[in-house]
Amino acid sequence: MKELSRQRCHGGWQCVYSHASESTGTEMRFSAYLPPQAGHAKVPALYFLAGLTCTEETFMIKAGAQRLAAELGLMLVACDTSPRGLDLPGDAEHWDFGVGAGFYLDATEAPWAPHYRMGRYIGEELPALVEAQLPAAADRRGIFGHSMGGHGALVTALRQPQRWQSVSAFAPIANPVAVPWGQKAFSRYLGADTSRWGEWDASLLMERRPYPGTILVDQGLADAFLERELHPRALQDAAGRSGQSLQLRLHEGYDHSYWFIQSFIADHLRHHAGQLAA
Repeated sequence: MKELSRQRCHGGWQCVYSHASESTGTEMRFSAYLPPQAGHAKVPALYFLAGLTCTEETFMIKAGAQRLAAELGLMLVACDTSPRGLDLPGDAEHWDFGVGAGFYLDATEAPWAPHYRMGRYIGEELPALVEAQLPAAADRRGIFGHSMGGHGALVTALRQPQRWQSVSAFAPIANPVAVPWGQKAFSRYLGADTSRWGEWDASLLMERRPYPGTILVDQGLADAFLERELHPRALQDAAGRSGQSLQLRLHEGYDHSYWFIQSFIADHLRHHAGQLAA
């Protein structure tokens, strides 16, 4: 792992790292905020998955999360949204597929399968690296995200609940098998057999095997993607059928932007801090 940058921030350090990834077969980058408490002890790590077109820097620059993370003693980790530099056929033709749009799943179809394994990267490789080389507690992991990343956070926790002690999401793509963004990505990454798509759909997973803790989801009602792409009610319906503890909060006037995330980031950090407390 190589440190690319380090800046002082709220008594801690805002860093960017790169490393050779076994999951993607490429060089991957991630940002990490190390709170002041990490200077003398291992701290809980909270992983953020960003949305379409974003990078490992987007959340750290735009969300305004570091001040409260420093107070709560939370390490923040944000990775890139896809492998880069592969130049696969068609990987840069669409903003909602390919580069910057890995959908946090493990592709099974050519030419994506050898490299677009973001599910494995997030679920296993990145936490193992962070816990080996940074002062992150291996038994206190949380995950959250926005839009495509909200989908990724929910799916990651629902698929491996024993590895994630807390989970939340901002405006997640809640039922990707039923919306254009998900159908476009899943048909290419996972193939035409839609029976395989459900293992990467938060609403379908939640109905079959709910997460053991409470899930916090915030959604703006002025979000331009709400009706076409996000479908938060599918999560609510799934939770009702499975008994999932779900706190779905709907907010008048808020859109899909990082202004929305800034407005409620403190609630999410406190949600995770409470779940990850030693």
